[in-house]
Amino acid sequence: MRLGSVFGRATVTAFACVAAFSLPIPATASPACECSTPSIDRLQQWLASGEGTTVPATGSLLVRDHDRYAAKVTFLNAEWHVVVVWLGNQFEAQADLSQSSGFWMTYSATDDLYVQLRPASHWSGGDKWLTLVPSTGGKRVTRFFSFSPGKWTWLPELGKPSHTFASALSEARGFVFVGKTPNRLDFRGLRVDGHRPPCL
Repeated sequence: MRLGSVFGRATVTAFACVAAFSLPIPATASPACECSTPSIDRLQQWLASGEGTTVPATGSLLVRDHDRYAAKVTFLNAEWHVVVVWLGNQFEAQADLSQSSGFWMTYSATDDLYVQLRPASHWSGGDKWLTLVPSTGGKRVTRFFSFSPGKWTWLPELGKPSHTFASALSEARGFVFVGKTPNRLDFRGLRVDGHRPPCL
């Protein structure tokens, strides 16, 4: 009887985790849905790239916060800073987001920054499609960022993309957060509609 109960709970939990990543809802994944190693909404790779002066300077941004993890980084100085999130939890992976409506993100930021959608075929360089991530004044908020093409643009300072936004969606390797001003960032959730990252 107990075995059946345990199996039933496991089945319900697994179904709930799959369903959660199939819907554009703002809530972050429950601890049971997370990976066995540190992750936020099953995203395990939150990385300081070493570009720009940041704390930490390189490596993982993930830190323990009670029964969950947060990704925290501070941008210093008036220069471009770069933080990377791999959507498939490894550099070689990519995801087809062409049918996705967008993503929910729970975060706090003391100044504006941008998030770039970087495709596998055009990963390097700053000339990418991006959208504004507004400052929250340091308060934690949850916002939806649409994949509607009209919501994405590019910055002359970083260069015009040589690829279309549609192609970036179809072979998305990662999100890259970039900002040119001092900023304190704290990420608590990032869930892409229809995309369930594989745990590694």
